[in-house]
Amino acid sequence: MSWQTYIDEHLMCDIDGNHLTAAAILGHDGSVWAQSASFPQFKPEEVQGIMNDFNEPGFLAPTGLFLGSTKYMVIQGEPGAVIRGKKGSGGITIKKTNQALIFGIYEEPLTPGQCNMVVERLGDYLIDQGM
Repeated sequence: MSWQTYIDEHLMCDIDGNHLTAAAILGHDGSVWAQSASFPQFKPEEVQGIMNDFNEPGFLAPTGLFLGSTKYMVIQGEPGAVIRGKKGSGGITIKKTNQALIFGIYEEPLTPGQCNMVVERLGDYLIDQGM
């Protein structure tokens, strides 16, 4: 299965009549494996900051998480495994696998829990596959 299929069929899937605003799968080095058309243009230093937070949980807490120049307030996640961010009525979930970062961005009416479930389920599957 291509990486784009994971985006189109798993991350951007229908969730109770709604879907994520944007999604992507990136390598730990920031290389894009696949992304939705709506995924923001990001800077390499933004991905580096995210990787730093996975390696040193709490790294992003003082400054916030930036992606595509959008600032998210970092909220509870799972140190070294999941970063969650909030901005207004939406937010972001990032799941780290052995080789990739899975991104999901949402806006209401999608809930944070629905975004977490979709992103983390795919991340857990890829971890089980050795990815």
